Amino acid sequence: MEREGEKQMAKEQIFEDLANAVVNRDAGLAKNTAELALAEGVDPVEAINEGLVRGMNAVGERFAARQVYLPQVLASSRSLYAGLDVLLPAIPTDRLTGAKKAGTVVVEGDVHDIGKNILRTLLTASGYVVTDLGKDVPSDEVAEKVREESLDVLCVSTIMSPTMERMPEIIDLLKENGARSHVTVTIGGPPTSHSFAERIGADHRDDNAQDAVDWLRSVQ
Repeated sequence: MEREGEKQMAKEQIFEDLANAVVNRDAGLAKNTAELALAEGVDPVEAINEGLVRGMNAVGERFAARQVYLPQVLASSRSLYAGLDVLLPAIPTDRLTGAKKAGTVVVEGDVHDIGKNILRTLLTASGYVVTDLGKDVPSDEVAEKVREESLDVLCVSTIMSPTMERMPEIIDLLKENGARSHVTVTIGGPPTSHSFAERIGADHRDDNAQDAVDWLRSVQ
């Protein structure tokens, strides 16, 4: 019993170190601790959820409260992915079966992807299998990718007003190829609004990346 207690304490310390690595933006610690977790026989999914995700959730909450800003969130995301790069390949394929699949994209004509990258990170931390479609992506390519991969969620963003009209294009193309019936579409970016989302037939307008994740959790 004493040995079991020691093992549990060691595992809890690993979780704490993983969370702190993300919060403190220490990619080296995240990678090393993830490797230690596997060496100690810790379940990789548990290490992700109880360590990395917990840390990223804390960062997301601080970001929403404006206690940290984009550079810090991006640095935390690098630490998150340093740990995920070690832990995700150790998860048996059948463990990922049934996980929600999401795509993140910046519309054609727009190359600003900081928001997309933050959202990708928070979605991954929330258990989604994320396909990053990139920036400045043509509408037809987006719609085809959603159909091909049977994505459950599509998150579309833009920063520049002239590119906003790519959003209804994507939704119309999703209707044409039959994918709209099974994909939840959220949009975001400064020029967008809740009324715009309603007008073009999107399911939600995200105020920020954390808002997008919180809303998706509430509806799925």
